[in-house]
Amino acid sequence: MTVLPDLLQPDLEIVFCGTAPGTVSARRGAYYAGPGNAFWPTLFEVGLTPMRIVPDEYPTITQFGLGLTDLAKHVYGADSVLTATDFGRDELRAKILHYRPRILAFTSKRAGQEFLGSSVSYGLQEEKIGSTMLFVLTSPSGLARRHWNVQPWRDLAMLQCSTKGG
Repeated sequence: MTVLPDLLQPDLEIVFCGTAPGTVSARRGAYYAGPGNAFWPTLFEVGLTPMRIVPDEYPTITQFGLGLTDLAKHVYGADSVLTATDFGRDELRAKILHYRPRILAFTSKRAGQEFLGSSVSYGLQEEKIGSTMLFVLTSPSGLARRHWNVQPWRDLAMLQCSTKGG
């Protein structure tokens, strides 16, 4: 059984992919629900949503061309407790090929590294899934606060804006 349902539909602008839901998110049944998580405020701050959305309203983001999934769909908790067998790389690849978002944005370096099988830098990656661009963001988790930098999120918003309709 999945911890949180995917929020996917054809031709979204950006699908955000975390490693796995955190404990608070799993308990509340809502993406990025931890009290220190910067995900929802950052989407608004960088202009990807026209208003600040709260975690319980997560299903509404498809109206802004955004979707949600996780690399590990059947477990939850901090990245430090996840193992290589928790990640569904092939499943994620199949979903992205099916739904064809313009950008798949990993919401942590760990998610990007686990999916691509190599170390990654923040920002746009050379690899693609079909025509979908891959992008790695700093983790919005409160547990990763010391590594937080909003600039990759701004860069994603600029990329999304510059390639929209193209």
